[in-house]
Order: sequence, then structure tokens, then C-alpha cells
Amino acid sequence: MKIVVFGLSITSSWGNGHATTYRGLLREMAKRGHEVLFLERDASWYAQNRDLPTPPYCRTVLYSSLPELLERYGAEICGADCVMVGSYVHQGIEVGSWVTQNAKGITAFYDIDTPVTLAALAQGSCKYISCDLIPRYRLYLSFTGGPTLERIEQLYGSPAARPLYCSVDPDLHFPLKQPHSWDLGYLGTYSSDRQPGLERLLCAPAASWPRGRFVVAGPQYPPEIKWPGNAQRIEHLPPESHRDFYCSQRFTLNLTRKQMQQAGFSPSVRLFEAAACAVPVISDHWPGVEQFFVPGKEILLASSSADVLSILQDFPEGERRALGELARNRALKSHSAARRAQELESYLAAI
Repeated sequence: MKIVVFGLSITSSWGNGHATTYRGLLREMAKRGHEVLFLERDASWYAQNRDLPTPPYCRTVLYSSLPELLERYGAEICGADCVMVGSYVHQGIEVGSWVTQNAKGITAFYDIDTPVTLAALAQGSCKYISCDLIPRYRLYLSFTGGPTLERIEQLYGSPAARPLYCSVDPDLHFPLKQPHSWDLGYLGTYSSDRQPGLERLLCAPAASWPRGRFVVAGPQYPPEIKWPGNAQRIEHLPPESHRDFYCSQRFTLNLTRKQMQQAGFSPSVRLFEAAACAVPVISDHWPGVEQFFVPGKEILLASSSADVLSILQDFPEGERRALGELARNRALKSHSAARRAQELESYLAAI
């Protein structure tokens, strides 16, 4: 198939989780014989932080003007077998309107931010998709599963809403035998609604256990945040450094944004990355977590600082390693980029 993707970014992973998702999925689609064209707006903040400027598995076009892009590539877009428009694409409503009117192939919206999207639609403030545009896409691919899919179909009129969760690249994420630099770490861009969880499940345990070693990696954290003295800060980690980062931790923390918690069935890509590295994950609670990993066997859940401290200080080392291996097996079996490519193919074949 010839596939065209309008996405937020594939060239830069700075401050967004979209790039790693597109990279894994489109690489696997290319392996399966599909030809992919990725269209990305040339945003200045990504231009300064491009860690993959020319992906080898797809053609990538950076554009500054939508009319200019459509004039140059309109015929190719119209003739593609599938045209996918992602969430948070600049002028996404204009792009989607043009695509659904002109593309001859299957049109799909890929929502990497589903709960955020639906909340914005309810408030009338979503800038990349509208209520009247959803039924015009033949397929609505969602990072969130469960009851949300029924809502998208029944309330918004999507002909077919299907889960296409984030995934992990096993070639990039695998166990390394190396000393542990930290007892617990967290990787994620700053989010105001995730920060209370980070304070409760990492900062408070760090303050209560001065001998413990903690780390928080990710950009955009306000300078006024006061970190415990035993909590190291790393501003940004490119994807190729994630494996080393995870494997340097005894446990890693997964935090879920408020809207994702409320919707449930919204796993984070960091969850799958850490699991593929066989690093045991301590996660906050969210509906549907058991669909992805078995609590107590493949993942550990915590609600309080005391829960986290108990795990860090008392969890037997043999059980820690065993849990990490079970999580890795589950990630490779059910949550790899190759698995997502198979799922996407099956959805497209069914349309």
C-alpha cells in the first residue's frame, strides 16, 4: 500500500511522544512492504532538536505552508491507498477537511491524545479535529481503548473506532547488565496534572529515604520546583538513551495524566519501553491496566509514598528480576511496533 501520514513530528522527539510512535509503526509498515510518505510541519522548536532528520524507512517532507504542500503533493496524497492524519497536527481541521474531501483511499485519524481530544471537543476548543469531521474519516485510530471507543462511535458518529496503542521497539529497548545508578527513576515531559503524582510517588519517597537514589528526566519542568537533594535531574534524553536510562534503575515509575486516568485503557509508551528493558515498573492506578500487564506479576501498582517505599526497601531481589522478565515477555508479545503494524493492516483490510 501507499500510505501518507500527516503527523506532529517524526524528526524530533523533543517534548512529545508522537515521534517514537510514528518511528516504530512506520518502520514496521515499511518492512511489510508498504511505501510511506510522512508530512511534517517545519516547526522551529523541533528544528532545533531533530534527533532523526531523515528517517530511513519513509520519505519525509517538511513544509511551512499547507497550500504550498497541497499544490506540490496533492496528487500523491489523493492517490494514496491510505491517508492518515494525526492529532495535534497544525491546521489539523483544514488538513482533515481537505483529505476527507479529496483522498480516494482510506482516510484515518490517528489520535495519540484521545482523552485530551475528547475533552477539547466537549469544550469546543479542539484545533486539530472537529465533531463534524470525525464521521468523515473512515477509521478513527485511538491511543485509548475500552469504553472510549464506543463513545467515539455512538456520540461522534465514527464509522469505525479502533485501538492502536503506543508500542515499543525491541531493537532499541532490551536489558543491559550494568550497575544501578538509581533506585527509582521517572522519564517524562513536565505536565501540571502529572506533577502531583510525581511529588507523591517519587519526591516524597526520596525525601523520606535520604540514602535512596532517585532521578527525573524530561524537559519543560518549571525552575521553581524544589527537588529533593537525592533526586537527580536530567533535562532531556533522546530516544537512543532511554534504554541505558531504564537499565540504570532498580525500578522505574509510570505516571498517567489525569484525563488518561479518567478514561482508562491509555498506556504510556514509557511503560512499554521500560518493560521491554526488563525493568520493573511501579505505576499509578488506572482502569484497564490489567489488559496490558498483570498487576503484582508483571507490574506493581502504588497509591502512596508508603507503597513506593515498601517496594523499594522490601521487595526481594529475585522477585524483582522475575517480574521484570515477565513484563518484558509480555511487552514483546503484545506491545511491539511490529504487533501494532499487524493490527493496523487488519483494520485497513476490514474497511
